[in-house]
Amino acid sequence: MPAPYEIGLMLGNVAEDPEGKFGLLRQLGVRCCQIWLGRQVLSAPLEKQIAEITLRDQIEITTAFCGFHGDRYDDLATARATIGLVPETTRAERLAEMKEVGGVARRLGVPAVALHIGFIPVERDTPAYRGVVEAARDIADFLAERGLKLTLETGQETAAHLRDFLGDVGRSNLGVNFDPANMLLYGSDEPISSVEKLAPWLYNVHAKDGNWPTQPGRLGRETPIGQGQVNFPAFIRKLREVGYRGPLIIEREISGLQQIDDMRGAIQFLKQAIHL
Repeated sequence: MPAPYEIGLMLGNVAEDPEGKFGLLRQLGVRCCQIWLGRQVLSAPLEKQIAEITLRDQIEITTAFCGFHGDRYDDLATARATIGLVPETTRAERLAEMKEVGGVARRLGVPAVALHIGFIPVERDTPAYRGVVEAARDIADFLAERGLKLTLETGQETAAHLRDFLGDVGRSNLGVNFDPANMLLYGSDEPISSVEKLAPWLYNVHAKDGNWPTQPGRLGRETPIGQGQVNFPAFIRKLREVGYRGPLIIEREISGLQQIDDMRGAIQFLKQAIHL
């Protein structure tokens, strides 16, 4: 297990360049991470390479994120129609894909599988809502049989609604991958007060920053850590207050040299914020 508040990286799709992606951890002086896996990249050679690299470099993968072909984040309407397990037309196929990712995670010794479940219907006493609850139970039970957790990324719903949903699903291996910036980007909730509502389910935390939307129907803008509206010193104090002792996984959803520079800056920023 990572040390309390150990800093790690979200590496994204490691299939593109496994040595380069995992090498970024060594380059930036960290050892824990999350990775993205989807059916389109799963293969026995990739799985073998990940196992060899993580063993050789003593890397700990805390979570395998399941990303689906067809998820789109162009704007709120498109995201609502395409993300996660909420759209009924793709639900069965995506559940099957999550189970494939779960099998890979188990073989690699990764303890959790995460996803954006989508825009959970607001009305709880409806067939649409119950369908998402049953889908979450399906994959949670599958993962539980293999000793794995299922974690849901924050963002599309308020903390109170996600808390109610977690209670309705009612599975002990269910948790939250708390992304404070996503709550701002989707305009769904205030992240620091949301920590308290979701405290019993906190498993991993993304260190990502951003701003509230400025245009109706559009998402807000991600920023380098410390330049957005999360307020990380206060956010970390709240995590301590509720008893969270897991890692802080830096996510910067851009690419190239700027991403690496921003991650390097985030590491220094977080090291200072952790000790404030």
